[in-house]
Amino acid sequence: MSPPVSSGAPVQERRLGVLLSHLRPCTPPAARRGNHHHHHHHDLRVREAEGTGGLAASPCAADGSGETSGGQRCVFCEIVKGNKPAYKLYEDDVCLCILDTKPLSTGHSLIIPKRHFPSLQATPPSVIAAICCKLPLLSSAIVKATQCDAFNVLVNNGKVAGQVIFHTHVHLIPRRKGDNLWSSETYERNSIKHNQETKDLVSGIKELLFPPQDDSAEGSTIPKEL
Repeated sequence: MSPPVSSGAPVQERRLGVLLSHLRPCTPPAARRGNHHHHHHHDLRVREAEGTGGLAASPCAADGSGETSGGQRCVFCEIVKGNKPAYKLYEDDVCLCILDTKPLSTGHSLIIPKRHFPSLQATPPSVIAAICCKLPLLSSAIVKATQCDAFNVLVNNGKVAGQVIFHTHVHLIPRRKGDNLWSSETYERNSIKHNQETKDLVSGIKELLFPPQDDSAEGSTIPKEL
């Protein structure tokens, strides 16, 4: 979800620039399709976002209160509580799916846990599992409703990765052939190097997952919690 309209331009640029990759400067997908009906609903979502004055796109407290370090409220927590408007697509005891107020494509949605967790690492595995198990259901409905060709599932975890609202959330972004949403899709990717550096990386990760001194982990395929 994008920061409120009142937020500074650099925050919005960072969110769009780092979301999966550098975005190719282009006309927004909705504008390219020229769908008047979509513009009406998009404008409504923007007006609702503009009416949420004071909501922050800054790190939220990790104590589950949903309050930021500046004393402001987490926008997702406020939506969950019903204090702020949102277009809700799905809701259960654990998670909520809403339309993004600044969609990268028609149907761009967010799946958020109802409890406040500032990062993926801080989110309990059971909550992550509850979110992930709803992806087939939600993506199927959104793909059919938008008549799109495919979709991206994306998590921006951490400021450098483009996270703006520090309440765990999963992006579900419908895609169409030729939408040119991600410029990195046209990049030529280099093959992995079969050298000592790569071997050391693999060893380092495995040692963190399965410490050699932990006899209980020997032969186990279940990594320890870091």
